[in-house]
Amino acid sequence: MSFPESLTRLIEELQRLPGVGPKSAQRLAFHMLKTPREQAERLATAIRDLKERVTYCSTCNNITDADPCEYCSSPERNHRMICVVEEPQNVSGIEKTREFKGVYHVLMGAISPLQGIGPDQLKIKGLLARITNADVTEVILATNPNVEGEATALYLARLLKPLGVKVTRIAMGVPVGSDLEYADDVTMHKALEGRREV
Repeated sequence: MSFPESLTRLIEELQRLPGVGPKSAQRLAFHMLKTPREQAERLATAIRDLKERVTYCSTCNNITDADPCEYCSSPERNHRMICVVEEPQNVSGIEKTREFKGVYHVLMGAISPLQGIGPDQLKIKGLLARITNADVTEVILATNPNVEGEATALYLARLLKPLGVKVTRIAMGVPVGSDLEYADDVTMHKALEGRREV
């Protein structure tokens, strides 16, 4: 059975979302077709607003609607301590603990030779500039505890140590192979509390 062109186009676009296969995309498209027009328009407006208003912080690369972001612009944060994470969603995992009072640096990925991602594809130059231009005392490497995250942490440790900054790694309270965004508050708290020098 063929669908109207606009429905087919919506199904194709929904399939581009992570974790959405053909059947899920079709289910979502039919759900949207049945919902009241106002609800569908609210969804469309939310997506449009996201693309128009949300950007990346010019200092740390975190997602924000104001540049610099709330962490980089806050006088209450310890700007001498930088926590390095892979993706913007990792920041919320650490913030849930309410323990970390420093600032962040988002790499926008991890070193993964199999996927063609090397150090040059990551936001490492900005991190180096922040360390050299400010009086940074500690860099916490909070990359994911998987092969790519460990490779990234080791690379950064070798790069940062000669700069005279203390380099620590979060403790392995976070299960190996998982992502920081799925860690619960207690696990994240223990991971930050038990970090070690690299």
